[in-house]
Amino acid sequence: MFNKIKKLSQKKFNKSDQHNQDNTSTNTNVVRSSRTTPTTASPLPNGESQTPAPSPSQTPNHPMFTSTPTLEVLPLLKDVSSSDRPLLFMKKAHMCSCQCDFSDTLIMPREKEIKRQTLLELVDFLHSSSGKVNETMQSELIRMVSANIFRSLPPAHYENTGAPPEGNDPEEEEPYLEPWWPHLQLVYELLLRYVVSSEIEPKTAKKFINHTFVSRLLDLFDSEDPREREYLKTVLHRIYGKFIFHRPFIRCSVYNIFYKFLYETERCIGIGELLEILGSVINGFTVPMREEHRLYLVKAIMPLHKSKSISVYHQQLSYCVVQFVEKDYKLADTVIRGLLKYWPLTNCNKEVLFLGELEEVLDVTEPSEFQHCVVPLFTQIGKCLNSAHFQVAERALFLWNNEHIVGLIAENKDVIFPIIFEALEKNMKGHWNQAVHGLSENVRRMFMEMDNDLFEECEKQYQENEAKTWELLEQREMTWKRLEEAASLVAN
Repeated sequence: MFNKIKKLSQKKFNKSDQHNQDNTSTNTNVVRSSRTTPTTASPLPNGESQTPAPSPSQTPNHPMFTSTPTLEVLPLLKDVSSSDRPLLFMKKAHMCSCQCDFSDTLIMPREKEIKRQTLLELVDFLHSSSGKVNETMQSELIRMVSANIFRSLPPAHYENTGAPPEGNDPEEEEPYLEPWWPHLQLVYELLLRYVVSSEIEPKTAKKFINHTFVSRLLDLFDSEDPREREYLKTVLHRIYGKFIFHRPFIRCSVYNIFYKFLYETERCIGIGELLEILGSVINGFTVPMREEHRLYLVKAIMPLHKSKSISVYHQQLSYCVVQFVEKDYKLADTVIRGLLKYWPLTNCNKEVLFLGELEEVLDVTEPSEFQHCVVPLFTQIGKCLNSAHFQVAERALFLWNNEHIVGLIAENKDVIFPIIFEALEKNMKGHWNQAVHGLSENVRRMFMEMDNDLFEECEKQYQENEAKTWELLEQREMTWKRLEEAASLVAN
């Protein structure tokens, strides 16, 4: 394959190809301008210099690095001496800053293949044990990565069609796939290899993987291509793990993205991936948890429950919430009251999601915290039991299949029985769904076995309340009859 490419490289570029390369030079030069050029090479363990001190012709200030990159076949890195390898690496990285036109497969086929093969070689070089990269090489590498991945993203589907965002279901929309993903994937793989490489020292890499780079990386989570978001998630997670000094900035930036989503854009692309990263971050929090993390739970994470598009990221959100409770059991009351605050009133599908999350939270809740929120919690559960939507009522009744939750209920039965007894009796008498009717009967029987005396007391109280209700209805009917008789007398 390489011999074939080498023969093809002897042909001249087409005018249209050269024109396309010229159009990409501006973006490449903008990213390149913020780079700092180091003047020393990194030493090897034996004390010898990895490369000779770079001469003026070997630094990125050389015209080779300031001119428009041109895609051409260069020797393989493994075929040159170790002293010439750094300069060749930078030439290849600089060359890959050139972007190809993927709007038509017939445009620039040779150049596309040259860039792809070069990127593959750079990935293999970083992955191999011999892939030692000095500071100058790192700078050129990150400049090339920036030129490729940092770009203007296409507008969302509703922005193209003019339809309101709330009228579109994100789960039903077909994702936009980047046409130049064959190159973009390799650039992301190259960045990932750079970040995870044991040869790259964080103190050196932080000059290039700085706050600006991380911030622009977070902006790319708006990409509609799920393949790109998956790579971004992996890269950002690795950066968070390796660059300890970036951790507060990354957490703060992620929370700011949540704020922007909730109060400005309502564009939920990338929220799920960010929550996945955050779930892993929360798992590493120290105990006792800092007040900063508690505040972000209340201000940034719990409000995500009020979004109409919660179904897109609910699984990741639920995991983060449960992680908080597992880390600090005292947060259970805060989380449960937060769920009740954002509990949906008319969206039954969302209500089913909330009940599922509530079960996961209750499963890790301590009895001491459970007592603080028993009354508002089971008042809401009682409403769910009487829901006309059978899935909501059924999901609420499934809570009694959880042994830990049943244990919590048993310890607080004196408070819980009177609250939900009426809801169970109404289901037994008049719910239209047979499955809900059967489950309600099972829960009722469970209460009876827990404390028969309390059950009979609740039943007696329920019958008295029913009698009072019927008495009030009869009085109301009698009042209306008297009014009708009086009105008829006046009319006559």
